[in-house]
Amino acid sequence: MIHRSVLVKFALVALLTSVFIIESLLPADAQRRRGGLPLVRDAEIEALIKDYTTPIFKAAGIHGRDVEVFLLNRNEFNAFVTGTRMFINTGAIMQADTPNEVIGVFAHETGHIVGGHLTRLRDRLEKAQILSVLGLLAGAGAAAAGSTDAGAAIALGSGSAVQRGVLNYQRGEEMAADRTGVTLLNKTKQSSLGMLKTFERLGKNRLFSSGRLDPYALSHPLPRERVALLKTVAEESPYFDKKDSPALQQRHNFARAKIAAYAGGAGLVRNIFRKNLNGDEGTYGIAISHYLQGSAKKGVALIDRLIKKYPKNPYFHEIRGEMLLRSGQASSAAKAFQTAVNLDPRNNGLLRIQLGHALIETGNKANLPTAIKTLKAGVGRDKYSSRGYGLLARAYAQQGNQSLAIAATAEEKFLQGRVKEAKQFAARALPRVKRGSPQWRRLQDIMDFSR
Repeated sequence: MIHRSVLVKFALVALLTSVFIIESLLPADAQRRRGGLPLVRDAEIEALIKDYTTPIFKAAGIHGRDVEVFLLNRNEFNAFVTGTRMFINTGAIMQADTPNEVIGVFAHETGHIVGGHLTRLRDRLEKAQILSVLGLLAGAGAAAAGSTDAGAAIALGSGSAVQRGVLNYQRGEEMAADRTGVTLLNKTKQSSLGMLKTFERLGKNRLFSSGRLDPYALSHPLPRERVALLKTVAEESPYFDKKDSPALQQRHNFARAKIAAYAGGAGLVRNIFRKNLNGDEGTYGIAISHYLQGSAKKGVALIDRLIKKYPKNPYFHEIRGEMLLRSGQASSAAKAFQTAVNLDPRNNGLLRIQLGHALIETGNKANLPTAIKTLKAGVGRDKYSSRGYGLLARAYAQQGNQSLAIAATAEEKFLQGRVKEAKQFAARALPRVKRGSPQWRRLQDIMDFSR
């Protein structure tokens, strides 16, 4: 005979497991608070993503400031949303042949936001947990009456039924997001072919190709089902055959080349651009690969070729500055970063932070006021840059301003998720900062923060 406490424990494990499977589809907020998500920051790719998402968000009636898009350092072709935060893997951009494929992904994910799917899913999860507990109690009651087999069947069966119910709900929401995505693409006069190609790609994945899979155990519809449904809707669009502009395609390829260089070096760049390795995009990737492999001189030579052809591309000057800075040529790097800042139409904070870094590395104290001004402008435009505050702390310390150095360190630690250390630095800095000033208020916010 199974002891009642063992039976209840076993059923609880089944309940928690089913809830975990569902919650694991939406892990980003919790992981991000723990610093668990491998976020990537890059001015060039972020600018490209902004251009991909802005028309979609506008068509959806969403203000751009209301949705944050983050880039994750993961090779898988994937994207997801949590609340008003959207995440896309570097692998999705690198594997997508066209901008339209990535735009289709963003359109689909925006469909989840527009449909309020995540809010309703939370409600569904709460109800699911209640139903699971009721099933657990019914099973425990049957066991107490002497029917242990029946108790186990009721307890475990209720968890399975609830899980299937929630997953079925998820599948319906995924297809609704597909339809909304196509609608948004039509509103922006863009093709839905890219979205269709994405699901065709998923259909070729061995995970989804197995005939032994239980479709009802998946939170998403099987790709072959989605492809069939999506194809019908997508081909009705008057923009189905519309192509991306050559300029956007080139920017997309430059981003792919950069990601490939960081993810797999020259070998991966050659594999992706094997049909035209000597083209501009392949040259870009190989240049970055040389730099990453310790040959900044070769990298700079190739980047200079690209700059000669595209003198107004700020990101070529940016990567040139990075190469020079890492090879100990801080003054030359500062000039390259300054050119990038001057050419940047978006007033990107990251570029200014890089410029400030180069100015500090020159070792010339006369550059410190400019470095501090530039770094403050950078962190003012980029609220997530812990690196910017760390560099600002260095600049203040070299200038002899320990109070402001401690305050900047508090903000650096806080953005890194090291809250205990941040509070310690904030406590030291608060008495030395002007009461009521913006900096004083930020430090007070750190002191008042609770997880």
